[in-house]
Amino acid sequence: MNDLLEVKEMLEKIPLNEGMNDTLIPFIKFFKSSNKEKLLHSVYEPSLFIILQGSKVVIIGDKTFEYDESSYFISSTYLPVSGKIVQASKEKPFLSIRIVFSLEQIFEVIEEFSLNLKKQDSTSFSASKYPLTDDLKDVILRVVKLIKKPEDINILSKMYLKEILYRLLISNQNIELLQLAFVESNSYKISKAISYINKNLYDTFLIEEIAKLVNMSLPSFYKHFKIITGMSPLQYSKKIKLQEAQRLMSLENMDIEGTAFYIGYQSSSQFSREYTSYFGQSPSKHIKSLKNKD
Repeated sequence: MNDLLEVKEMLEKIPLNEGMNDTLIPFIKFFKSSNKEKLLHSVYEPSLFIILQGSKVVIIGDKTFEYDESSYFISSTYLPVSGKIVQASKEKPFLSIRIVFSLEQIFEVIEEFSLNLKKQDSTSFSASKYPLTDDLKDVILRVVKLIKKPEDINILSKMYLKEILYRLLISNQNIELLQLAFVESNSYKISKAISYINKNLYDTFLIEEIAKLVNMSLPSFYKHFKIITGMSPLQYSKKIKLQEAQRLMSLENMDIEGTAFYIGYQSSSQFSREYTSYFGQSPSKHIKSLKNKD
């Protein structure tokens, strides 16, 4: 049996909720949607995405990716994205797996397996899609099967995640990961800057300060940040903040004015304008539609 077909059949036997589902394995999430959806905005953390059934379009900056069961999508850093499921129905819902990893785990794999990787001198965009390989399908099946053996998860899941990252790194096609593997690279420095922005989201900071923090000149910082994320540092920061605003209002029940000031806006009207421009609905209407959907 095809490895991913077996994984799909396993998921079909699990009572999944619509949307994202956590699992017993900390770094694995299942996603289900019975409907084609309008364009939705979210933030991708460093992850590998595998579709088991259906297809999806992902838009980041001016780049568009469409992928299905024959390919995987990878993001090597935190990225604000727009996505749309284009193939799904109640009879055949969209099903996918997200495997989350960290920069530190990439370095652990490189060190543990003494990988001699080809140095990447140029900076590349931090997300892309690639054809699924048999080796990758095999380890994905093995790690998902651990859900049936929870007593093995703590030990074996960590081994399988290392194998997944190993497979991605040695393929020599995942530039998104390879460019992060060298501490002195501009890609690594931008990754550290992105991590800083996300960890200090509510603080007020200047782009010049972040560039200095990662030891880059301001022109170089702007240039490589745009290449890696598809947007300027200010655009990136604004989109991440608006995504956090959505989370605070929909999940924490924070009001619009409180949310605006909490994430750093001095004016709730400016916040509402920018929120509406980004999500296509005013904060009140958008949050109401999200809660009704749930």
